[in-house]
Amino acid sequence: MYDFVVVGAGPPGSRFARRAAEDGRDVVAFEKGSVGEPLACSGHVSDDVWEYAPDGARDDLLQNRVYGARFHVGGPDSRSYPFYKREPVSNVIDRVGLDRALAEAAREAGADVRENHTVVGVEERADRVAVDVRTPAGDVERVEARMVAGCDGPTSRVRRALDLPEPDELLHGVLGFDPAADAGDYVDVHLTAPTFFAWRIPRGDAGVEYGLAAPPSEDVSEMFERLTDAYGATTDRRCSGAIPVGPPARTTSDRGFLIGDAAAQTKPFTGGGILYGMRAADVAAAAIDPADPETLADYESGWRAELATEIRLGKAIRRCYSLPEPVQRVGLRALSGEIGVHMDEPSSFFSASHLRSLFSRATPPERIHPDDRGAK
Repeated sequence: MYDFVVVGAGPPGSRFARRAAEDGRDVVAFEKGSVGEPLACSGHVSDDVWEYAPDGARDDLLQNRVYGARFHVGGPDSRSYPFYKREPVSNVIDRVGLDRALAEAAREAGADVRENHTVVGVEERADRVAVDVRTPAGDVERVEARMVAGCDGPTSRVRRALDLPEPDELLHGVLGFDPAADAGDYVDVHLTAPTFFAWRIPRGDAGVEYGLAAPPSEDVSEMFERLTDAYGATTDRRCSGAIPVGPPARTTSDRGFLIGDAAAQTKPFTGGGILYGMRAADVAAAAIDPADPETLADYESGWRAELATEIRLGKAIRRCYSLPEPVQRVGLRALSGEIGVHMDEPSSFFSASHLRSLFSRATPPERIHPDDRGAK
């Protein structure tokens, strides 16, 4: 009898497994394939990610440092509106490597992390959960625990098994990589995909990432081809996946709970969920006592208190993607320049540092070239 069965060993699952194991809980985590594969998420993250990664991970995982973003209402040849800082805004990292580092940290804390184990069934009972797992040999084994943590992504099997509500929406995202090295200072954001955006991220020696997301009713493959053609890029290692936006009304059941993409704990304005998921994982590890199901309510209220403001403001930013182009241009022109915001926290738009930047616009640092669109 385990304290927790964790389904999914992405960043939220591995983070929860690590923190719960450090607190003396008996934890087993199942990942249906190899940790980190297949890649289905961008590796563009804030500096805060290093607070959750093991010591030394930054030296191994960092690929490039980014100082800002150029926003476009049209394609790569359209006017750009730069938003920048004089110090790095964000990091581009080895995304697969991050997952593996976090899973290894969970193992070192005492969690039993098993790869190539697919959860095929979850059943809640009065005093436990029964989880059926297909092993690498093809056998199905039953594992029992006091609680189950669904950290298994946007189309979560655990969420369905526990009869928990779906996220507000699922976007369809696609990524592709051009191997040509690019250590540029800026990411490019194109407000051209319906209700969302497309992007270009320089990854240093690892090449360039191109991507976009849109409602599943749209032909994202065709839009992706138009994006890369406009840049004259040739991509390989293409991948795609669902991006959940809008947390459901409930993320806990009698003996189960959701973390990360399974709970749509993502930024509505970018779809990114690495940091939000790990913040929620820390709340879960601190709040939930596997022997006391009533503590699940503490997690439900706790993670919402942690993230609700940022998600609410993020939804407001997302709505701006669908404004008429002339209105977008006016807004971008008025707000572009030096910023003092945190890429994961829309509330920082009202911070003292950003307001100082907003009202004292200065010339960009010499090494940053807002009008240079970078290598195509």
